[in-house]
Amino acid sequence: MLKKGRKGYIYLLPALIILGVFVFYPIITTIVGSFDETKAPGFVFGFDSYRYLFQDKRFIQSLINTCIYAAVVPALSVGISLLLANSLVNIKNEKVRGVFQSIYFLPYVTSLVAIGVVWSWLFNSEYGIINYLLGLVGINPVNWLNDPKYAMLALIIFAVWKSLAFNTLILTTGIASINPQYYQAAKIDQATDGTIFRKITIKLVSPMIVYTYIISLIAAFKVYTEVYVLFGGRTLDGAVSTVVRYIIDRFYGDQDFPLAFAAAVVLLIIILTVTFVQRTISRNKVHY
Repeated sequence: MLKKGRKGYIYLLPALIILGVFVFYPIITTIVGSFDETKAPGFVFGFDSYRYLFQDKRFIQSLINTCIYAAVVPALSVGISLLLANSLVNIKNEKVRGVFQSIYFLPYVTSLVAIGVVWSWLFNSEYGIINYLLGLVGINPVNWLNDPKYAMLALIIFAVWKSLAFNTLILTTGIASINPQYYQAAKIDQATDGTIFRKITIKLVSPMIVYTYIISLIAAFKVYTEVYVLFGGRTLDGAVSTVVRYIIDRFYGDQDFPLAFAAAVVLLIIILTVTFVQRTISRNKVHY
């Protein structure tokens, strides 16, 4: 009869095999391949790919765009989602609350391609609703999807809206699980709604805030699909080019595999570093 410890390893074996084949092996292959100095068969160790990478203006621009996107989208998304979640929980009528929850969650289960088509129409410079609304307050039409000056702003607006569904669902669940006695005690002490939100809601739901932010942050650094569906594969002279787009172009377009691997390794290091720093900073501020 197998010991309990050995039985546990046997149960874990299928998952470990899958992780090894589809996660660890590709990561190791990418890291090793990034140090290959030749595109031909064989392996020549060197750092040429990394030297060229940081001298390539296309990569630098893609990295800057990605960092701007990652700095803005997760923060706005989680902040707005927190306010929406708090508003949903405060709706007393369960049927009405359920309707609004379904509406907010709808973008999450809708095809991103379909959503991109709708937003392309909303951002249209000639007949889009957004420019129509701007015109009502005296603002000239903006060429959102063709002008490099406004393309990143359009992408951020689209990405924030798209990410609200998942974050709102998670935060709504967290806020709804807070013991009502905390709120009752605060109201007895005549605490204002703002104080209750800051001192009770945010503190008690802080683990989920951190979770949604980290998930959103990682997704932001890997952004690609949103750019593709909104701009149809165009980068507008690099205005909306991202690191993942750069990797795909180098890998499939130029077939410069070492350079693509090097860019992927740099992106991995950035994601791990930013996530670690964020977790370290928030560790003392999270209420478990």
